[in-house]
Amino acid sequence: MEQYEPDSPSAAQVAAMRRSLTNGRGALTRRSMLRATGVGALTIGGVAGLGACGIPPAGREGDGPASTDFSAREKRLSFSNWTQYIDIGDDEKSRPSLEAFTKRTGIAVKYTEDINDNVEFFGKIKPQLAAGQDTGRDLICVTDWLAARIIRLGWAQKLDPANLPHAYANLSSQFRRPDWDPGRSYSYPWTGISTVIAYNRKATGGRTVDSVTQLLDDPRLKGRVAFLSEMRDSVGMTLIDMGKDPGAFTDADYDAAIGRLQKGVDTQQIRRFTGNDYTGDLAKGDLAACLAWAGDVIQLQADNPDIRFAIPNAGYITSSDNLLVPAKARHKTNAEKLIDYYYELPNAARLAAYINYVCPVDGVRDELSRIDPALASNTLILPDKAMAAKSRAFRSLTSEEETAYEEKFAKLIGA
Repeated sequence: MEQYEPDSPSAAQVAAMRRSLTNGRGALTRRSMLRATGVGALTIGGVAGLGACGIPPAGREGDGPASTDFSAREKRLSFSNWTQYIDIGDDEKSRPSLEAFTKRTGIAVKYTEDINDNVEFFGKIKPQLAAGQDTGRDLICVTDWLAARIIRLGWAQKLDPANLPHAYANLSSQFRRPDWDPGRSYSYPWTGISTVIAYNRKATGGRTVDSVTQLLDDPRLKGRVAFLSEMRDSVGMTLIDMGKDPGAFTDADYDAAIGRLQKGVDTQQIRRFTGNDYTGDLAKGDLAACLAWAGDVIQLQADNPDIRFAIPNAGYITSSDNLLVPAKARHKTNAEKLIDYYYELPNAARLAAYINYVCPVDGVRDELSRIDPALASNTLILPDKAMAAKSRAFRSLTSEEETAYEEKFAKLIGA
């Protein structure tokens, strides 16, 4: 790996970042498609059934599962991530930020894009984790519900705050206290993922659509509405619209939300539940309005000025992809140094400029503005205080709840 450390992204790199917004190569559409297929459609037969398949939790005592850290004498680490979920050089092969990290620290990074969806990836590493063995990976990036399960099973190592000064100082308050990892003892977010309402102004006749109530009840939108095939997004947004907290709802609340969505199906108000394939229909106007992932909206707006988004006054769902060190990983300290590196402001800005998801790093605006002022002012990448205050997270589920809830949702959407 060629090593260099530019002071800031070159003009060519900035141009490449911008091209990623408009040519479909970037992580935006790829990531949102996988959230739908990986989390929604596969969970019932995958992670949700873990508690019933006879695999016992590894257990946590104090600092988590014991592991020998070879970081002091082995200057390397292995990092598993999603495809196109990091900055890429002009040659479309190099990873400038990783190369700069290696130049600075001497730590060589084996970077592998071997995560295609959460369930599939968990299937790869589950046997080794359950057997108390090293997975061969020092750092992994998984969506919050899977991060929660790995931590609960005792299959993640507790992080050392001494190696994470920038991460501790710069983590946005919006992401500091998830119920599945209070105080971020075992994880740090790579990106945030916001669920918003998107609409096509031409298809709505110039009207704004800014609530789930409109999606479900406005007769002018009948048959031209889509919800997402990811349970936590569609049910979570419906719970919020009903005045319920998706971080503290009951079985009865969940059933009421399912019932409300079922009415939308029965009356044909809802056209369908989608993965990210809503993007084409929304752009053409076949869908007037829908629930959408913020990263997709950025890309759609670059090509179609009629695409707008709204943050409901009641609030919106935010999830995250998170970095964890698996149990028995050999290079924990090296992995912690890489986590911290991406919480330094210039590095956080470079990452956000390329992938365009919510940046979980406070104070990055000026650095991002040097790369692209438009990105720095985009609240879908850097939420302002008003938007952050409306953010809500879907609470952690027990294995039993996850199975029951996903079964009900699968019946609703016809999966």
